[in-house]
Amino acid sequence: MAEGSLIFISGGVRSGKSSFAERTAAGLAIKTEGKLHYIAAGKAYDSEMEARIQRHQDDREKSGLHWTTWEQPSALEEISGNFNNQDIILFDCLTTLLNNELFRAEDVWRNREFQDKLSSDLLRAISEIRQRCRFLIVVSNEVLNVPIGENELVITYSKILGTLHRNIVEMADEAVLVEAGIPILMKGEPA
Repeated sequence: MAEGSLIFISGGVRSGKSSFAERTAAGLAIKTEGKLHYIAAGKAYDSEMEARIQRHQDDREKSGLHWTTWEQPSALEEISGNFNNQDIILFDCLTTLLNNELFRAEDVWRNREFQDKLSSDLLRAISEIRQRCRFLIVVSNEVLNVPIGENELVITYSKILGTLHRNIVEMADEAVLVEAGIPILMKGEPA
């Protein structure tokens, strides 16, 4: 089976990237009669995150389409075998999953070998999912355009995220930056 198309969608916090990604996935599902899947990396650590998760769930429900949701706040590779070439998968979002993986690791995140392994494991999981589906849409936050200060964990997080973004965009068929709700095609042709 040929690997599916990879669409990378990024943007700042509250830029509209998740809504755009959901509309993109829904449009692809309608066009191809594919099955919609949503990989949710978010965990409700506080009331704000709980409200955001609920809003995303409500938006998917209001779409009138059937979404299969996978709650996967870490270990993305564990679900890679669950998809097939009829599936349109929306993974929201890479930044949250990376955050969860770093905090799950306690102080191990300081180890360069751990950082490299984490990055390669995430890229491998994305590649494995892509090989099994029709379309994989990966959503991520653009957090690298703001000053990161001197916090070692934030610097490490930013370096790993920057590497992941660069590698995913290189693999992607399409890359879109969403600014103030407006999608800007950065690579490829719209699917």
